[in-house]
Amino acid sequence: MDAPQEHSPRTSEKEKEDVSIEDRPQSQTSLLALPEPGSPERILAERRLVRKLDSRVLPTIFIIYIMNYIDRNGVTTARLKGLEEDLHLTDVQYSTVIAILFVSYCPAQVPSNMLLNRVTRPSWYIGMCVVLWGLTSLLTGITKNNAGILACRVFIGLPEAAFYPGAIYLLSRWYTKKELAFRSAILYAGLLISNAFGALIAAGILANMEGKRGIRAWRWLFFIEGSITICFGFMSMYVRDSNTQPLLNYCLDLGGFCLTMHPNNTRWITPTERRLAQARLSEDAGEADQDNLEDSPMEGLKMAIKDPIVQLFSLMTISQLLGLSFVQFFPTLTQTLGFSTTISLLLAAPPWIVAAAVCCLNAWHADRTGERFFHIAGWWWGVILGFIIGLSTMATGGRYVAMFLMACGYAGFAMTLVWVSNAVPRPPAKRAAAIGLVNGFGNLGNVMGSYTWKSNWGPEYHQSMAISLAALVFSTFLSYIIRHMLIRKNKRLDEDEKAAMEGADRTRVEEAARLEGITFEQAMERRKGYRFLY
Repeated sequence: MDAPQEHSPRTSEKEKEDVSIEDRPQSQTSLLALPEPGSPERILAERRLVRKLDSRVLPTIFIIYIMNYIDRNGVTTARLKGLEEDLHLTDVQYSTVIAILFVSYCPAQVPSNMLLNRVTRPSWYIGMCVVLWGLTSLLTGITKNNAGILACRVFIGLPEAAFYPGAIYLLSRWYTKKELAFRSAILYAGLLISNAFGALIAAGILANMEGKRGIRAWRWLFFIEGSITICFGFMSMYVRDSNTQPLLNYCLDLGGFCLTMHPNNTRWITPTERRLAQARLSEDAGEADQDNLEDSPMEGLKMAIKDPIVQLFSLMTISQLLGLSFVQFFPTLTQTLGFSTTISLLLAAPPWIVAAAVCCLNAWHADRTGERFFHIAGWWWGVILGFIIGLSTMATGGRYVAMFLMACGYAGFAMTLVWVSNAVPRPPAKRAAAIGLVNGFGNLGNVMGSYTWKSNWGPEYHQSMAISLAALVFSTFLSYIIRHMLIRKNKRLDEDEKAAMEGADRTRVEEAARLEGITFEQAMERRKGYRFLY
């Protein structure tokens, strides 16, 4: 008779799913077979994965970005209800309050993205930053003078620097280059919607909270908006675990509220889906989306700084954001139509609602076609037309139509970091640094724009519009140069197969072959098909 065999305790299927692929030996992960690329099974599996990402991650970053811009631009709406008078601000001091945020916001983006590329739990990092800027926004409501509000604006810029470039980078770790534009547009639609909802929320608070508990309405604006942001920040830090806290899991799953980790350690997808997420990006660029030992954050920064395309993108974004800097003064511009404060804030909402819809449709079409230049620069030309209308007439109807055209210009900016991610795909350390550099330096345009829309130039703002118009013409010129640089790169790849191999990194190609379940030679052949989007 055979001796009874001892059985070791078995882990549950749920526990197995919570083990990260990075913690498994390569021999074990290689057993997680994937369907062939292009097969019906593979298409279905990818659709399920993308649907899961869309339903959980996009709502989170969309809502957070709404709060990001509501908190940042709270001073522009508070201005309409006595902020300048209570804090005894001059016109120059108010412009400085707007501009000083970018003193911390711009330089902090590069190290923030470099750090984000290294941390294993980006949801904790970004979530904590959300809590910190919400707290700083709340504290803005207790300021008594110019020095106090300047300090709040400096400190709110530091944690806010982590979010937009960090979110774009995080999305680029999950979505292919022909999926990224639409998802990034949904993220950016949060900004555009924030201009609409921020105005509507402000209209309600400023109209109904004046003098409540002896506190001015503009102070209530910061207290309420900052508190809401803090709540969302703590919610986004929650890491879903199917084995604990079932009620909280159910509530968050119902709302789809959570931030993702990296593809190799996200716990709410299965090991097979984690491998599929990595394999998709490997097939997309011909190399695994990972850094080698030598690809340190500083090395990635050096590579990004030396890249002429990154330099041109940075200069283009400075010029672009100078041309679009009217966003910081939009409630003031709607007030030039001649209506009361409440009506002016209500009129500020429709242009941004339309702009959000245009932004998503534009990005959807850009993903379908793979085209970038016209989907970005074309909307700047609409803004230029809006400025021309604004320069030509003071009629209420004409100026309001111009505001719709101006707001829709942000559909182009929403695609800028997507184009950067497409043009600088590997290594991830370089891509993270490039995104931080372009958005960080680009926001210098907002600093300059803070002094462009002077109150003594109103209500016509002819000088402001002329400066912004010239800036958008210049950014169009720079984007045209970038387009032709990428076209030349693609032509070289078309004409010379060896050129496709020059930038290949053997370690990343080997990892791509392992993830895709093919030989190294097959992975090198697939890499030859990579092309830049322009």
